[in-house]
Amino acid sequence: MEEQNVWLNGPLERAQWPPLLTAILGLLLAFVLFQLVISPLVLVLGVLSRGQDPSVLMDLPRLVQGWPGLLLLANTAGQVLGLALPAWLLTRLHTRQAPRFLRLQPLRGSDLGWALLGLAFLMPVVQWLGHVNEALPLPESWRAFDAMQMELIEAALRGGLNVGANLLVLAVVPAFCEELLFRGYVQRQAERALGAVGGILFSGVVFGLYHLRLTQALPLCVLGVYLAYLVWRTGSLWSAVAVHLANNAFSVLLAAYAEHHPRLSWQDLEQLEVPWYLVALGLIGFGWVLFRLERRTRLTKNLTEPLP
Repeated sequence: MEEQNVWLNGPLERAQWPPLLTAILGLLLAFVLFQLVISPLVLVLGVLSRGQDPSVLMDLPRLVQGWPGLLLLANTAGQVLGLALPAWLLTRLHTRQAPRFLRLQPLRGSDLGWALLGLAFLMPVVQWLGHVNEALPLPESWRAFDAMQMELIEAALRGGLNVGANLLVLAVVPAFCEELLFRGYVQRQAERALGAVGGILFSGVVFGLYHLRLTQALPLCVLGVYLAYLVWRTGSLWSAVAVHLANNAFSVLLAAYAEHHPRLSWQDLEQLEVPWYLVALGLIGFGWVLFRLERRTRLTKNLTEPLP
């Protein structure tokens, strides 16, 4: 404990700021920078550089249809400067050893394999939970907002960028930037305040709600909790980055396939019903993966490093 207090010697630590408070303030700061400052600023500059009337910014459907590439650029800038950079800078206010605090430790290949296998088993469960979430009695305004977000993603996938570019902006960048904030900084602080279980649940739930897709909040929260568990159990943030990347990349590739398939559409994939036996098989397989991960960490050194 004494050695840990030595390396946790930043100004926020010396001022004894409560860990949960800094986690919440970090989330609020990231939300404001991403949603209200950086992404809108990039949109304004992009529209002005094209010689367009700034009033077009008030016409979101026109923006979605006319400039999906600009919207993706704004989103990417928001991810890097509004999520990842604040997470890193906040961490530096706690310690000079930011990689250690954020768990940017090497990931064993075997742990990566188990983490990805867990995602594969979890996929049918997540798809089923999405249908359960959509069946809940939600306000129509929430559904309309969610539909608008999906329209943006579809327009971006059809916007002329190649698959490689889509993978970069919709899979690689979000996987690293979101994990650095949610499973790096926020989870570490939440664990200090709430313990391991509380930190995992806190990080997972705020991740699901942070996307502002309330018609898909339930599956997103479940996925977020799994990512948080992986980071805690493997001791490496890269486990969550890899699984997050694989999940997003699968969606991008599936959408690209549907775009070029004459009898398929993105809506068809979204509404695809999952048979009950696949959900059951997924739950059984996922439980088996968790059992194996728990057993591995009992037989080897536990890489989880609790902080004071």
